[in-house]
Amino acid sequence: MKHILIILTFFGLTIFGTNGQTKGMVDRHYFDISDLNPNDTLYRIYKTDRYEIGVPCGYVNQKQDTIIPIGKYFYCFLDTVTTYAIVGDTGKNSSEIYAIDQDENRLYEVYWFDNGPDYVSDGLFRIKRNGKVGFANTRGQIMIKPQLDCANQFDNGKAKVTFDCNLKEIGGHKKMYSDNWFYIDKSGTRIE
Repeated sequence: MKHILIILTFFGLTIFGTNGQTKGMVDRHYFDISDLNPNDTLYRIYKTDRYEIGVPCGYVNQKQDTIIPIGKYFYCFLDTVTTYAIVGDTGKNSSEIYAIDQDENRLYEVYWFDNGPDYVSDGLFRIKRNGKVGFANTRGQIMIKPQLDCANQFDNGKAKVTFDCNLKEIGGHKKMYSDNWFYIDKSGTRIE
């Protein structure tokens, strides 16, 4: 009887003990881009005539040495890599995509927008680390530390953001709701 009680307690904590955390949320260790002037450029490779999502991919360097083997990722969003690549894991049926450096260190998740990674707007795109939103530039450098709950893309040097946000799915798209939106500039400074 005691063993059954322990198993039921563990089962109950597993199901109900999430404290409101996002399902599947993992506290990850991230790296920052260490080399903005690498000696080599990587090029996407694949085995089919045409590249599209789901086609196994990898990267080779200029000497055609395999750096990231074909099949490690289910999608390689960038065809040429200097400081970072945007990839998706093999076999996942989720839409998680993330940035890696040439050594395959995870830099951050890339904000999923529409049907792929967030678009560059005003020189920046949205990223996520441990569930918080920030912004990176086209070289992959974090320009605004991930600390926001929700953020819109930059337009004319400013972005509408908030520290408290609820996401609701409407018609297959997530809509952001908050009563505390404000604007920031490209340095992350609040605009009054």
